[in-house]
Amino acid sequence: MSTKTKLALITGGSRGLGKNAAIKIAEKGLDVIITYNINKEEADKTVAEIVVLGRKAIAYQLNTKDVKSFDAFVKTVGDHLEENTGSRNIDFLINNAGTALYQPITQVTEEQLDDMVNIHFKGVFFLTQKFLPFINDNGGIVNLSSGLARFALPGSSVYGSMKAAIDQLSKYMAKELGARGIKVNAVAPGAIETDFGGGRTRDDKNMNALVVSNTALGRAGLPDDIGGVVAFLCTEEARWITAQRIEVSGGMFF
Repeated sequence: MSTKTKLALITGGSRGLGKNAAIKIAEKGLDVIITYNINKEEADKTVAEIVVLGRKAIAYQLNTKDVKSFDAFVKTVGDHLEENTGSRNIDFLINNAGTALYQPITQVTEEQLDDMVNIHFKGVFFLTQKFLPFINDNGGIVNLSSGLARFALPGSSVYGSMKAAIDQLSKYMAKELGARGIKVNAVAPGAIETDFGGGRTRDDKNMNALVVSNTALGRAGLPDDIGGVVAFLCTEEARWITAQRIEVSGGMFF
């Protein structure tokens, strides 16, 4: 007897960690919906790579700090799914989209702080809220956190604080959604060599050296170190994991 293919939606899935997670999820046998903010070309490339794996994929534009756009986005996704699968539902929501802010506390502006709150907390909260009626029971939510919620580096006060809020929010989600069998976890990468933050970890030699010297496994992380963990949380093997903060940092600042 065949079983219905499960479906994951991942925000910010066009490049970097999000792209790697989307591909790893597809390798687990799931169909994938990704969102991108401005880089449609990269999003289309990611979709093409997933299709080559034999899975269905589609990309939609979404600015995760624009909460007012969420109703229309959920409807667009639902209409597509209903037409192609007969159901408006997804199985997993991965809140991955985000931007960096490197600014000392003395120089942070109100606009910068508001942007970070909107992208990293308010956006995650309300996108999840809007999708909750359409997440299948026994599905899951993965929220991307950061090692910066555990340790502090100068200039990351706002970003790190938002990710600490995500860690706590994930616990509340797990508590409130447990009755539906929905698992909620936070995955917290350490420093990763991607375009994130202008490629700071990858391209700034001093920053890279700082990361390497303070990481037990002796190097900075790569997207391939993280995506598989996110994908694992979208499998049946992870059915008993919820309300956890899973740090994937190679032992950074342990």
